[in-house]
Amino acid sequence: MTTRRPLLTAVAACTVLCALWFVPTANATPERPEKQQDAVATAAAPAAQELAASGSVDTTPYVFGGIAFVAAGGALVTGAARRSRGAAG
Repeated sequence: MTTRRPLLTAVAACTVLCALWFVPTANATPERPEKQQDAVATAAAPAAQELAASGSVDTTPYVFGGIAFVAAGGALVTGAARRSRGAAG
């Protein structure tokens, strides 16, 4: 079972990377005609003006989320390292 674990991890990582390959990019071409696109742009104008007035996007939730995921990953790696040292000793 121990020789299959790295293989299963590699397969899971490849599966995630292949799934992310198909995520559309932000610069994808629009599917709407230009007349409808102008109507949508004028409806979204207040949000754009608010962004322009503030000068930046609020990234605080992304920073805290990233820190939380890094901490959780570190905890998992630490736990796995302790468990493997305990089993070997």
